[in-house]
Amino acid sequence: MPIYSYKCSACQYEKDVLQKMSDPVLEVCPECGQPTFGKQVTAAGFQLKGSGWYVTDFRNQGGGKPSDSGSSSSSTST
Repeated sequence: MPIYSYKCSACQYEKDVLQKMSDPVLEVCPECGQPTFGKQVTAAGFQLKGSGWYVTDFRNQGGGKPSDSGSSSSSTST
């Protein structure tokens, strides 16, 4: 489930809420009770760590790109 950041435009109260995507948007501020509670736009919070696809598939290890080495070997055979 995604975590949404909310902020009240009346009292500046902020809260992160764990919600399903199908849940209704919160509109009433739990702090002041005004209907001015709205979602904020935030960046995604994840990191790629470990020996993931980038290290194993796209790391340049002293040679050309994998597609370049395939095309150069076919041109040397002609």
